[in-house]
Amino acid sequence: MKISEVSKKYDISTDTLRYYEKMGLLPNVKKNSSGIRDYSESDLGWVEFIKCMRSAGLSIEVLARYIELFYIGDSTREERKNILIEERKKLIEKRDAIQTTIDRLEYKIDSYDKIMSEKEKELLRK
Repeated sequence: MKISEVSKKYDISTDTLRYYEKMGLLPNVKKNSSGIRDYSESDLGWVEFIKCMRSAGLSIEVLARYIELFYIGDSTREERKNILIEERKKLIEKRDAIQTTIDRLEYKIDSYDKIMSEKEKELLRK
């Protein structure tokens, strides 16, 4: 699949795909005899994985390290697993912080009319 097709399929710019390749996130994208990138099914799987992880906030550096370890092989399985565990932990902490903020906003929204009504009554009394 050509880079323009991959870009369209995953809604990622061609510049971003080239950047991912340059940063080692897509190290094995082959080029045809004309020098045009030809993404394999395996490459597409990596694109999907990278897009998911980036949208969750994982850094390029973490992903590059994970992918580097993946290509080294089975001897890095534990280190790769630990990277994923650590990133999951960070995401859970972010999720919990976001949930706390959502809960606070819901409380404020729910009580907004009551609070504003009391303030308006106070102002009318003055």
